Amino acid sequence: MMDNLLGWWMWPLGFAFAGVMILLAIAAFVFWIWMLVDCAKRRFLNKTEKILWLVIIVLAGLMGSIIYLIVVKIYNPKGLNIK
Repeated sequence: MMDNLLGWWMWPLGFAFAGVMILLAIAAFVFWIWMLVDCAKRRFLNKTEKILWLVIIVLAGLMGSIIYLIVVKIYNPKGLNIK
């Protein structure tokens, strides 16, 4: 009787937790795609650097995207200024 009494109110918490995890996964995927597109459009000094960053973002996933954000996007927001 006690197990049934405690179990009936736990399922909304489980659904809420699952919903939050799904939203976080979708946000991480959108962030990963955003960094991938930004890297593909950005002008680098040479093609090797661009390919290296694309490989890092694809293979390292979310962590690669965060590294790209910190190293490239924050320190060089406008891209390469070649005149």
